[in-house]
Amino acid sequence: MNYIYNLYLELLCRLGIPEIFGEITFAVIPFVIIAAVLILVVLFLVLFERKLLAFFVQRKGPNRVGLYGCLQTVADAIKLLFKENIKINAGDRILFNLAPILSLTPVIIIWGLLPYTSNFEFMKFDFSLLFYIALTFIPLIAVFLAGYSSNNKYSIIGAVRAVVQGISFELPILFVILAVSVLSSSLNLYEITNAQNHFGIFGWYVFPCFLGFLIMLIALPAELNRCPFDLSEAESELIAGYNTEYSGMRFALFFLAEYSLLFASSALIAVLFFGGYNSPFGIYLAELLPVKAILTSILIYAEQIFWFFLKTMLIVSFYIWVRATLPRIPAHKLVNISWKYLLPASIINFIIVLLIKVIFGGAEW
Repeated sequence: MNYIYNLYLELLCRLGIPEIFGEITFAVIPFVIIAAVLILVVLFLVLFERKLLAFFVQRKGPNRVGLYGCLQTVADAIKLLFKENIKINAGDRILFNLAPILSLTPVIIIWGLLPYTSNFEFMKFDFSLLFYIALTFIPLIAVFLAGYSSNNKYSIIGAVRAVVQGISFELPILFVILAVSVLSSSLNLYEITNAQNHFGIFGWYVFPCFLGFLIMLIALPAELNRCPFDLSEAESELIAGYNTEYSGMRFALFFLAEYSLLFASSALIAVLFFGGYNSPFGIYLAELLPVKAILTSILIYAEQIFWFFLKTMLIVSFYIWVRATLPRIPAHKLVNISWKYLLPASIINFIIVLLIKVIFGGAEW
């Protein structure tokens, strides 16, 4: 972001605007960039999921609006923009209106923490992984507020289910993240990514922490209320769960937050276990091209973005496959999965990682 910052100050200087104005307003630019990219990615993800689900269940999916149905999600977004927002009478209007905003705002910050390339970051903290986990709690609070403020029995049941589900599956996730931080000796997402760049694909943490990878793969859909853990929305039981009373753009904000978190969580798995933006070959293909150094650097950044999004989309595809395959898990079995199986397995995984750390002496195992 330093390059964009200097470019922004230079542009203001040419326009005769004081530099202090640029220093104050520059913080808005990353937020706008992330919000714009987030909306575009979510539109693509919704279309991608519809097409992939259609393929799995042998039907066509969107194919009328735009070329091969590519504008269907845009049409849906426009429809939601113009739909009337329902005004509740018996519920808490302040919390009711606050919940959708509270569900999306932390997700935008989460996207800013993700390491897309080695030298381009929106936000970079030594504890970015810990900050990431803390922010994922806020949408859960938003879901609870939405259900509570609606004054609807279906919504309240869905909200309580979401809280129980979130608390149950958060502990195994924290133990797995602790194991990865032990391997890399860091809580910084960039340093975790760079620690896996020594032996190509064989340096990825999915090998020493394979059990942790499986736990994350199972637990994260429960955090996202994704099938087969979508008990808080269960339309066959609760109409639409916590968002039963929402319509129009309020509903769209919940929808946007859910799909944004789907991408962010898949990206987190890619960073923690598959080297993030690192090439699986241990060397970037752009380095082999006979071009100038400046062009090589640009091509390397483009390749890093390619590997990052490819790994993320493969994980997203897996979650869509799960949605098309598995039925919803009964409520009484949901908590058992976490407390009886995932939590003990995450502790075992942490012990295994500690042994690897002691035996091989460091993250470069």
